Amino acid sequence: MATKALAVDRVVNVTINLQALAASRRNFGVLLIVGSSDVISASERIRSYTGIDGVAADFGVEAPEYLAAELFFSQSPRPAILQIGRWLKQPTSAMLRGGILTAEEAALAQWTGVSDGSLTVHVAGATHEVSGLDFRAVTNLNAVASAISAKVAANGVACAWDGERFTLTTKATGPDATLTYCTDATAGGTALAAKLKLTEATALAPLDGQTEETIKQCVVELADRGDWYGLAIADASLTVDDHLIVAQYIQAASKSRIYAATITDTRVLDAAYTDDLASRGKALKLSRLFPAYSTNKYASISAIGRAFTVNFSANRSTITLKFKQLPSVEAEGLTETQANTLAAKRCNVFAAYNNDTAILQEGVMSGDAWFDEIHGTDWLQNAVQTELWNLLYQSKTKIPQTNSGVHQLITCIENVLDQAVNNALVAPGTWNGDGFGQLERGDYLPKGYYVYSEPIELQAQSEREKRVAPPIQCAIKLAGAIHSVDVAINVNR
Repeated sequence: MATKALAVDRVVNVTINLQALAASRRNFGVLLIVGSSDVISASERIRSYTGIDGVAADFGVEAPEYLAAELFFSQSPRPAILQIGRWLKQPTSAMLRGGILTAEEAALAQWTGVSDGSLTVHVAGATHEVSGLDFRAVTNLNAVASAISAKVAANGVACAWDGERFTLTTKATGPDATLTYCTDATAGGTALAAKLKLTEATALAPLDGQTEETIKQCVVELADRGDWYGLAIADASLTVDDHLIVAQYIQAASKSRIYAATITDTRVLDAAYTDDLASRGKALKLSRLFPAYSTNKYASISAIGRAFTVNFSANRSTITLKFKQLPSVEAEGLTETQANTLAAKRCNVFAAYNNDTAILQEGVMSGDAWFDEIHGTDWLQNAVQTELWNLLYQSKTKIPQTNSGVHQLITCIENVLDQAVNNALVAPGTWNGDGFGQLERGDYLPKGYYVYSEPIELQAQSEREKRVAPPIQCAIKLAGAIHSVDVAINVNR
């Protein structure tokens, strides 16, 4: 056989073109609970959890974040994902987080042989050598951290073991508090900097202290750090004005989100009192504020947990929040006057009824909308946007600026609207809005929707030259939900 040969590509050339992965739709079942516990660092800011055990491991069972998360995960069916965010309510310390120790590195036998440990810590630009660290009597790594803390306390530093790593923090707080990587001491002894994984080669990047932030500053910061949809704040110190500041930001933000807040002030039950969150939210028509009255300060989170189990890709999966249960939340015993007052203020409540049942009512936002309308139409907007993006993004050639090209856009939209019919957000019905295209007020929408675009020939030349599609208009009929029934029984003897 010849030692040299021509490539087969000269005769038969085959290439494989993989299509780009489609952009994903948003998850409209992610709640962000914001709290001020110092478990999450100022750089990390948000952690995700799929169950309550992870929250308990990080925060313990007494933290506000845990108590709020417990109600969220207590719902049935259980929501799938929760995020917890850090509010820098107070100035923070500088922090140096060591690398995670392996099981072998964390074994107690690796530490009890140290009788003359030493290292150098660098705090606020000053260098401090620590020596004479004796771990021979320690029984766990918490004791190792305590022994280090006792030595470095005079330098304004504390050491802690969190079950997987050592962390140094400064007693000073604010932007002037700084802490850098540890190095070995010149005094000799057993070098501990690398063993503790606090060196530049083993530790995470040092964090300087941070100034405190307002709750609005916190929410704005966290809005850029996660793709969460719902927001709740696990902090009882917030005033009505604080809640409204957050709600107004959520209302104005370009990315659709909702804010859930619980009202524990019983004055909301009084029609004459109008300075409560529900009354003021209604006056401002905040359609993205979900207020609920309860003696349980996290009750609204339980309601959101139930709403966030909706799978918009499933058949007949959309729900109304009215009639739903709030596990672990005690139902409120209300008079008819109090219930009417809450309804008039567009305030939700988990109410006890005289047939030994309790339900959440009414499932409304502070603005003129039901919760499921906002939740569902937010999903619909994102689904249409994402699928149109993917149509343009994944096309190997181009979507032509012709009637055929526009038809591809319309077909893409109609596919999403068919999903909305399938999940029962949209249903056939009579159109009672203004007409467009061939649709007139009073026409019946047999599919539950109507999509229209003018022929490409009618498009202005200036718009055509910009390569803009003709405007596409959609009419959809929401399926709604039955919340009450009137029955007349006529008896004849």
